[in-house]
Amino acid sequence: MPLPPPADRKKLHDRSVLCRGYRRDDGLWDIEARLCDTKTYDFSNRDRGKIAAGEPVHLMEVRLTVDLDMNIIDAQTGMDYAPFSICPGAQAAMKKLVGLRIGGGWLRRARERIAHRESCTHLFELLRPLATTAYQTLHRAREERAERAPSRARPRIIDQCFSLASDSEVVKVEWPKFYTGKDGVSGGAAKKD
Repeated sequence: MPLPPPADRKKLHDRSVLCRGYRRDDGLWDIEARLCDTKTYDFSNRDRGKIAAGEPVHLMEVRLTVDLDMNIIDAQTGMDYAPFSICPGAQAAMKKLVGLRIGGGWLRRARERIAHRESCTHLFELLRPLATTAYQTLHRAREERAERAPSRARPRIIDQCFSLASDSEVVKVEWPKFYTGKDGVSGGAAKKD
């Protein structure tokens, strides 16, 4: 269901975040995120002078190279547009992500390695959608590996959202071994005939 119609309004700002996942020929995975901010009006900036309507205020990218266990092997960044001339200096801190594993608590661990004052807010913001993009990109390969394992562990995704609750119809069909519902019960509510 879409959003309800809005009140009368005037657009001032656009932010787009685009994430992509790639399987590399060497067996690793590249996960990329791009952030672009634009305004609908001209404004002045102390370093760049006038920034025209539609010209990027921020245009930044992060690429994380990971293995199948979601260990970060490499981190690369790009800054085509930034509001201040010194902003690109913040890119080097992202290399401190190398060696971390994307998973529960990983953003906290990333922040422990990269202090606010040495990093770029916008590059760091991309880490959350990068993580979910990594999960989506590697999901099939990770599921295939889990199916080949002698004893399948409970998928971590179970109980992480409404549709994947351990007593939901989705889990009953996708991972019946880990289904906890009772007949006639799905997602915590009684099934109607």
